[in-house]
Amino acid sequence: MALNVNEVQAQAQRQGDAPSAPLHSWTPRALYIHIPFCTNKCFYCDFNSYIVEGQPVDAYLDALEREMERTVRELPPETIRKVFVGGGTPTVLTPPQMTRFLASVARHFPVAADAEFTMEANPGTTDPAKLAAMREGGVNRISFGAQSFDNELLAAIGRIHEADDVVRSIENARTAGFTNLSIDLMFGLPRQTLQQLADSVTRALELDLPHYSLYSLKVEENTLFHRLYERGELPLPEEEVEVAMFEHLRERLGGAGYRQYEISNFAKPGFGSRHNTTYWHNEPYYGLGAGAHGYALGQRHMNIKGVQAYIDAANADAGLPRKDTHEVTVREAMEDFMMVGLRLLEGVREADFSRQFGGASLSDVFGPVLAKLQEQGLLERFGVSDEDAGYRLTERGIPLGNEVFGAFL
Repeated sequence: MALNVNEVQAQAQRQGDAPSAPLHSWTPRALYIHIPFCTNKCFYCDFNSYIVEGQPVDAYLDALEREMERTVRELPPETIRKVFVGGGTPTVLTPPQMTRFLASVARHFPVAADAEFTMEANPGTTDPAKLAAMREGGVNRISFGAQSFDNELLAAIGRIHEADDVVRSIENARTAGFTNLSIDLMFGLPRQTLQQLADSVTRALELDLPHYSLYSLKVEENTLFHRLYERGELPLPEEEVEVAMFEHLRERLGGAGYRQYEISNFAKPGFGSRHNTTYWHNEPYYGLGAGAHGYALGQRHMNIKGVQAYIDAANADAGLPRKDTHEVTVREAMEDFMMVGLRLLEGVREADFSRQFGGASLSDVFGPVLAKLQEQGLLERFGVSDEDAGYRLTERGIPLGNEVFGAFL
């Protein structure tokens, strides 16, 4: 049976993930925590991350706990049902640091016994002792950044692991008792061929994981790849090759029994990323750590990014270590709802829009845009009753998702 996001939404509402009150009054049920340290900086990465060697990791964990203390004092949490620890590479923490960090999360946030608790990891950074510390600390889902199973490609994008490290890391995680595992693969890499991608997909499927995330390379500013691109020295695949790669991924994963529940994500039934669904449903979440983003009570914030600057701000008596905070207007929240919600292949529902925005109707707010996208064959309406009606991407619209999302701005 395929994963049905509408059923997940309904279940979440019954469990208290999705309150019936207007969006701006919701208390977050999801928590994101940023660990900004890596063993090295990949050539394509523009995330807020720093090579761990020489960094004040323990002082950072102290500061992070102080932010936790102040956050729960200012916005007391209800039951947390989704936790995601990202980076950087959180698994560069030593086992004692990992134990200490996870204990601090448990002290300050009431995490449900059945919560999804995800931690990002790089292959080769999860030895048995560290995996044991993660399990004991509540982590029950690991997302590995595999990116490719071609060793030459891995070196070309600045990864320091090899394909066999991915296999060993998955084996170690399973031995430690983890069953909810995911890996990331990338396509559209410099000089990558369709055959290289096909070979990586074969290796990935041999692992028989419950979840795969498949991302195209984006050349971001402030990266080595961007500097090479500006100089004309980044040999990327032609657009038609990249489109063929995306279609190949969809065919292979679909043929292997995985449901494409979001543009870049495929899962077996029941294994879709619950935390990421918070973003795709435009729901509030706590965001802690250097450079972390959060969204609660009608405000979005971004924390101070630099490690030492974050530590200094968290140690000060001036409140939370914010770089920027701004009010989200109702119109902006509505646009966000459409742009992120349409990434889900189940689409957006009239009932959810009305619930978040005090009875507002999609057709009243976005009628002309919806009509135009339907005429272009990029969106289709589904359902009949107010409860199950909504809009979703068509087969033609899936590879053109960015055009669809931009239409709502």
